[in-house]
Amino acid sequence: MAAAIVLLVLAVVVFRQPLANLVWPDMRVQRFLDEGEQALKQGRLSAADGTGARQRFEAAQALDSDRSEARDGLARVAQAAVAQARGYVQDNRFEQARQSLALARELQVPRADADAVADQLRQREAAHAGLDELMRQAGSARTSGALETALPLYQRVLALQPTHTAALEGREDALSELLQQARGAIAAGDLAKGSALIARAREYDAGHVDLPDAQAQLARAAETRRRAADGDLRRMRLEQALTGYRQALAASPADAAAQQGIERIAVAYAQQSAREASDFDFAAAQASLQLARELSPRASVVREAEQALARARQSQSRLGSTLPLRERKRRAENLLAAVEQAAARGEWIAPPGESAYDKLRAAQALAPDDAAVKRAATRVVLATRACFEDELRANRVRRARACYDAWQTLETRDAGLADARRRLSSKWIAVGDERLGSGDVEFAAQALQEARGLDANAPGLAEFAARVRRAQTGQ
Repeated sequence: MAAAIVLLVLAVVVFRQPLANLVWPDMRVQRFLDEGEQALKQGRLSAADGTGARQRFEAAQALDSDRSEARDGLARVAQAAVAQARGYVQDNRFEQARQSLALARELQVPRADADAVADQLRQREAAHAGLDELMRQAGSARTSGALETALPLYQRVLALQPTHTAALEGREDALSELLQQARGAIAAGDLAKGSALIARAREYDAGHVDLPDAQAQLARAAETRRRAADGDLRRMRLEQALTGYRQALAASPADAAAQQGIERIAVAYAQQSAREASDFDFAAAQASLQLARELSPRASVVREAEQALARARQSQSRLGSTLPLRERKRRAENLLAAVEQAAARGEWIAPPGESAYDKLRAAQALAPDDAAVKRAATRVVLATRACFEDELRANRVRRARACYDAWQTLETRDAGLADARRRLSSKWIAVGDERLGSGDVEFAAQALQEARGLDANAPGLAEFAARVRRAQTGQ
């Protein structure tokens, strides 16, 4: 019994406040109201720690929204905030005046009362700040061309006196000059600078009369730059394409097409790295892979290029370490003979493992520094180029495509590849159109696909595609 009594007493002592709150909730409300009144008398209208008059009255209102004392208390806090703001204005304590005025507005003080104090605040600040001196400084800065100095000064004057005519006119003229600088930068090709200047002007006055023209000029320049980058990418001029896409994004960060272009460049660099690795040109492969990784580090094609580079290094190491020099040379000579035989049959890249390309790659793996192997590589490149020209003249487009693919694989940086690709695309269109006229719709459809894959902007491609569609519909 004694132990039970002791436990009961301890429970009452420990949980007296929660029990009181549960049994007598009105006592908590009254306590918050009393504390709010005390804070209001002391001038503590709002406090971050919750002890201000506003916070205590709001706590009482949250517990019992039907009681009018909390609403009345908050209304009195709002009026006290207005009075407090008015006093701060008289004392030139402008920051405190703004804070008190903001509190009054949050508590929904009558708008007329808040606006009257706000007008007093602006007038007092204007008188205190010396508007004439600010205007003199702004005018001097604009005259000397320091627009980034003049504009904040005009803006400060207008914040204190929104209807100041000279400040409005000065800001208008300064923004016109700023936008003129933006147009000059865009015309000079510096889209990033032009975009930054336009954004700056928009911050000061989003409705400026010259802003739409400057924005339209920037959009046109960004579109032109992106289209040029598309063309560079089709011609595998990757550095120029990357520069163009980045300039387009500097002008328009939300340009999804430019962002996709950069991702395609990453893919091209990764594929280039894989080809260079297969040539055992590890320095070039590593450089291309690094560019791809910087542009799109999570792309699957980048991981595949990393694996291809690792496999090529392992392959060269394994071949170089397991065979004596004389045996490597002998095998390389046999492979070079096989290259000549495959080339004589016209088997440049097919069948896999037996083509001239595959035999040459195997010889390069065995003896990458051998002079005979290097001469053979040069001869194969020249032969594939000549094969392409011969087959193209004879309208044998499939064989011309095989020669082109071998040429491109062996010499990815050859300047003549872009022109060859365009001519081959046009030849597919011409041959496909001729076969379409004789009723061979299936070949024409294949020709359309080949031409589009080689050059999506080839002359006559759109018209040929329309004719193929009509023939397929009729069929």
